[in-house]
Amino acid sequence: MSEKLVTTSLAEHILHITLNRPEKLNAANRQLLAELSTAFSEIDSNPDVRVAVVSAVGPHFTAGLDLGDIFGGDSGTDLSIIPEGSTDPWGVQTAPVRKPVIVAVSGICFTLGVELILAADIAVADTTTTFGQIEVSRGILPFGGATTRFPARVGWGNAMRWLLTGDTFDAAEAHRIGLVQELVPAGEHLERALKIARSIAAQAPLAVQATLANARLAARATETESLGQLNGTLASLATTHDFAAGMAAFATRTTPTFEGH
Repeated sequence: MSEKLVTTSLAEHILHITLNRPEKLNAANRQLLAELSTAFSEIDSNPDVRVAVVSAVGPHFTAGLDLGDIFGGDSGTDLSIIPEGSTDPWGVQTAPVRKPVIVAVSGICFTLGVELILAADIAVADTTTTFGQIEVSRGILPFGGATTRFPARVGWGNAMRWLLTGDTFDAAEAHRIGLVQELVPAGEHLERALKIARSIAAQAPLAVQATLANARLAARATETESLGQLNGTLASLATTHDFAAGMAAFATRTTPTFEGH
């Protein structure tokens, strides 16, 4: 049996979910995505859980998708990575969890890492963190909710500045635009996230969930249509010359030349 790439622990009503693939910068292959989905299922299914914290082993939160594993071989554009009966951590293919989620990040936090923050409720970053929503440089679009949630979270211009260029940005910029709520010294991100989680866990659980549900109702009233189109758009982009060029450039660490078809 392969080593688990996502681990969980429960204490003080806090479910701590940890990405555990540090040798690959916690890049998400299909195994990690499936295990993360299973872990997220426990947030709602376990009545002892009042809040969840997501962090990672090692200095980097995640380098994003392991593109070779996700799109390589016979996988193609098959995105059936959510095990039956489990929960999509990004709340795209299934409903989002009903309890608060805090994400604690450091080092590299690319693509799906940013989208985990956008799908969560609170984010804490340390000063070493570098963010990037770099899908356009690979010939695809963000498909974990960033196209809808990034503008809603930080404003249209701030979101487009990073979504359309694929440029990376530092923790100070992430804090300035409101992508992360707290910025802490290097290595203190998890400690701070757990402190916030303990404060949430000390409140009336049903009141916390009701507050979260009502706030999300207002925030997500217009998300359904755009999120529903993501997989179809991704599948179409994955058949293009530009996608092939982006994948080749990723594999060879070169700069792709895009031709618009």
